[in-house]
Amino acid sequence: MNMSVRPQPRPGVMQIDAYVPGKSKAAGVAKIHKLSSNETPLGPSPKAMEAIRTFDHLELYPDGAATKLREAIAARYGLDPNRIVCGTGSDELLSLITNAYVGPGDEGIFTEHGFLVYRIAIQAAGGTPVVAPEKDLRTDVDAILKKVTDRTKIVFLANPNNPTGTYIPFDEVKRLHAGLPPHVLLVLDAAYAEYVRRNDYEAGLELVATSENVVMTRTFSKIYGLANLRLGWMVAPPHIADAINRIRGPFNVSGPAIAAGIAAIQDEAHIAKAIEHNERWLAWLTREIEALGLKVTPSVGNFLLVHFPQEAGRTAKEADSFLSSRGLILRQVEAYGLPDALRLTVGSEEANGLVVAALRDFLGGKNA
Repeated sequence: MNMSVRPQPRPGVMQIDAYVPGKSKAAGVAKIHKLSSNETPLGPSPKAMEAIRTFDHLELYPDGAATKLREAIAARYGLDPNRIVCGTGSDELLSLITNAYVGPGDEGIFTEHGFLVYRIAIQAAGGTPVVAPEKDLRTDVDAILKKVTDRTKIVFLANPNNPTGTYIPFDEVKRLHAGLPPHVLLVLDAAYAEYVRRNDYEAGLELVATSENVVMTRTFSKIYGLANLRLGWMVAPPHIADAINRIRGPFNVSGPAIAAGIAAIQDEAHIAKAIEHNERWLAWLTREIEALGLKVTPSVGNFLLVHFPQEAGRTAKEADSFLSSRGLILRQVEAYGLPDALRLTVGSEEANGLVVAALRDFLGGKNA
């Protein structure tokens, strides 16, 4: 067929590498432990589940402004609800922000091993992705600032970063912001902020409140366990919130998601339980895996980046196959430029124990 006589996507669309989620299946295995997508092993708040079960009137459109959810978020963090925009996961908000502020000829910056969605969002908006090198798998503020040009419109900072699990202190975030021209938008992606237990870390609410060019995005997919509902939020200066509200879908957040989100963010006991579980098992997994002779990047999230040697029988790809044969699904991170590593989500007590035992057998040369 003549390609010229059928609809063609605009230039650049077909050059985008589609996002590939972490796998969730393994052939021939009875029980699967999915540790590839940083989902919480505790599941959602029982109160969130009850909110969904008792939700009715599916025939009616939801509140297009997600008013009660924005008010619940505002109450939780001491924010102005008018500065909050809710979305179908923080992924949608990242795309909306990029579409609002980036166009052909513009540049967007993210770090070397930053979240894959940043590149996709910039390319989808017709912009040019610019990659800033990291230092020891950590964000390098000076490297980002060196990449800024007259064409730079947006800088994405995942803090903590996925898939490395590393973070930069709030002083460094402020230094990055101070070094950016005022017309450049700094997007702080704080998807894993709730898990961080470091005195020098802040998600960035203060910086958003006192700046005209800083936005922070958050998600209900991680610690709140609502990944299947697709729910996220952002807080921004009023002029940015206004721009995003003009281009987002009129009913982009469903009623059940709104109800579950309100219940989830108010269930402080469930959140505390999730934090306690993660703190215990993140440290345990790090210690046990390092004891096997594998390098683990220090993480403040709910996942670990585990590095494997480049020797036959011990590579990351072979480890992934071995673990999959035992029903343990980890995340290959070759697309992030890390072909010799696997990302491991902190799972249940059972899953964590099985992963360490399987890695011990893998490194010891035992068959699956």
